[in-house]
Amino acid sequence: MSDTDEVTATVRPGDILAGKYRVERVLGVGGMGVVVAAHHLQLDERVALKFLLPSALENSDAVARFLREARASVKIKNEHVARVTDVGQLENGSPYIVMEYLEGNDLSAWLTQRGALPLAQAVDFVLQACEALAEAHALGIVHRDLKPANLFCIQRSDGQLAIKVLDFGISKVTTPGAQGHSMTRTNALVGSPYYMSPEQMASSKGVDTRSDIWSLGVILFELMSGKPPFDATTVTELAIKVATEPATPLRTLRGDVPPGLEQVIARCLEKDRERRFQSVAELASALQPFAPEHSRLSIERVVGTLRRASVSGDSVREVSGPAVALATSSPRPNTEASWGTTSSRKKRYSSTAIAGLAVGFVVVVAVVGGFVWRSARTTASAGPAELPPPLQPVTQPTPSASPAASQAAVAPVAPTTATAPATATAPATATTPVPPPTAASKPTTTHAVRPSTPGPTPAPTPASAPKVSCDPPYYFDAKGNRVFKKECI
Repeated sequence: MSDTDEVTATVRPGDILAGKYRVERVLGVGGMGVVVAAHHLQLDERVALKFLLPSALENSDAVARFLREARASVKIKNEHVARVTDVGQLENGSPYIVMEYLEGNDLSAWLTQRGALPLAQAVDFVLQACEALAEAHALGIVHRDLKPANLFCIQRSDGQLAIKVLDFGISKVTTPGAQGHSMTRTNALVGSPYYMSPEQMASSKGVDTRSDIWSLGVILFELMSGKPPFDATTVTELAIKVATEPATPLRTLRGDVPPGLEQVIARCLEKDRERRFQSVAELASALQPFAPEHSRLSIERVVGTLRRASVSGDSVREVSGPAVALATSSPRPNTEASWGTTSSRKKRYSSTAIAGLAVGFVVVVAVVGGFVWRSARTTASAGPAELPPPLQPVTQPTPSASPAASQAAVAPVAPTTATAPATATAPATATTPVPPPTAASKPTTTHAVRPSTPGPTPAPTPASAPKVSCDPPYYFDAKGNRVFKKECI
């Protein structure tokens, strides 16, 4: 019995399925299943109902794949995947899936009716498919049967064309431990040979998301040229070409394809999957320069979906060519607040340090000044007989004195015997008053700090007498003792 005869024997227009779906017409027939347009009696809504043929119910793999499609389609919440609204079992035991009803054509029919697509439109369609695949890959689902016949084109309410990815029936679950993870046998050939990657032809068990990227490259090649990149008359010949021969150069079939776009497709068709784009996010970013402006949103969604799911790491790998600039997943530090806090703290610390230094300096000056003042009062209390008249000779260090001599001139010298010091710096007496030292002869040594509290007011000197210099406020007598000037106390 042919598939058509089996379908006719199984379902006819007007039949009520599952007690609530009235069949309107048959939309398509496959090797093991059928899709019909039906009307939901309770909701008054048109739906698409897919179920297995009776002959397929004996094939456990076919039933398992059908149920896997239902689970995969329900999990993927994306506008570019046909929405599943219900699942169940018909009266004959066949499982069924109820999906949204789509009006339009698949891209295989588009190519047959209209030929190759405009370049920008072909890129836009593939980017929309990438949106659906990004969410599937984020869930650990590999489609494994991407082809133009499974990309359905509809017209949205705003007039824009949109792609729906169909038929996850042979999808592979790559998440270890998930239901259906070990369902595919190693030697089972699943998929459409023209769109299968070299590793999928060798073993369907070991494929990953990069096999879907190969299929997208083949689809994009065919949408632009009207022909697949590898062609043969038998599956064996095709498998050899896919595994060993380069793809047909795209520009030999369509001369207006930019070299950069051809390079993107060539990278999708790398036989070594390590050299392909490692995620659909990388592929979408590489297609951005050749896509229409409104496709930018698709690219952002693809990259954002995989970033959130950590499928491609914290950030998408860099690809050759421009990429879409996106916000990083890590939160941006509040640099203004950080800098403001640091600046305020620095100012506060600086003010405290300066205030501390100022207080310390005042304390040191007060202590030193008090010490000098007490020394001066002690010397003055020795009596008037010990103080020479104002015009007594004053020892002046000479500029030629050595550092040792200058130090000796400043340091207090203990009283000695009547014998004068035998050093070269012994003070010399003068019979005439010595004028105050000039700037040239002023000693370079450090003098004691004058007391901050003034001492007794000196007695006024005669108008004819020269003004006594208080710098320094002392002199050395004939015995080498330091004596503070009365006028400077």
